[in-house]
This record gives sequence, C-alpha cells and structure tokens, in this order.
Amino acid sequence: MVILAAWISAIFGGGFGHFYAYAPEKFEYAISRFSMEAKRQLDVLDRNLAERQFLAGDHYSIADIATAPWYGALVKGLLYDAAEFLDVSSYKNVIRWANTIYARPAFQRGRMVNKTHGLESQKLEERHNANDFDKLDIPTA
Repeated sequence: MVILAAWISAIFGGGFGHFYAYAPEKFEYAISRFSMEAKRQLDVLDRNLAERQFLAGDHYSIADIATAPWYGALVKGLLYDAAEFLDVSSYKNVIRWANTIYARPAFQRGRMVNKTHGLESQKLEERHNANDFDKLDIPTA
C-alpha cells in the first residue's frame, strides 16, 4: 500500500498535476514527461482492472480508497481539467472502477470532509459525528 501511495502521489500529483495545472511557467518537456508517465499509470491500472473488480482483487480495499481521489477523479473529469488532454476515455476499466467507487455512499461522504472548494452545501469543514452530514447535499455518482 505504501508503494502504491508513493507511486500515485509522486508521479501524478507531484509531477503531472504541478507542471500541467499549477506551475507558473509551462515547460513543454516537463508536461510531456509527466503526461506520458500518468498515461502509463492509467494503462497499468486499466490492465489490472480488466482482471478484477477492484485494485487489490474482488473486494473494495484501502488501495481503492487511496487511489480513487487521484485517478478516479481524473477519469471522471474532476481533476486538473485534463481528461481530454490525457485521453482518459480510452481507459474503460478505470472508468468503470471509478464509477463504482464514486457511487458508494461512504465515499461520497468522505469526499466532503475538509473540502476547500465547491458548493457550500457539499462541504463539511469539521466532522464530529455522523449527524454532521445531515445538513449537506450529498451528490449521487
């Protein structure tokens, strides 16, 4: 699991996300390099998910919980505005997996905790008990 988290955050969040979306200057080499690595990771995930329902097999696990906010959000068009640029529509198994994860009520609630952007009705700054979600508009997948 630690290796998976490092793999995702170092290349995708730290490399691609930074150079594609946040760097003050756009360097073609860096964007190209990390775009290709993000696409390679998408391909690895897609091939893995062709053989199983979830990342670690047939059961939902911490691997899915840790990966979905990055790659799930990307293929759902929620991250970096890069879905078209990376041609994420070609990764059918990743899309299927992301839709499955994002449809889970607990995942929907978890995405709202400590959220800093979006609609106020879908943000929960602090969570102290399950009733805190009662005042929110929990979106469907």
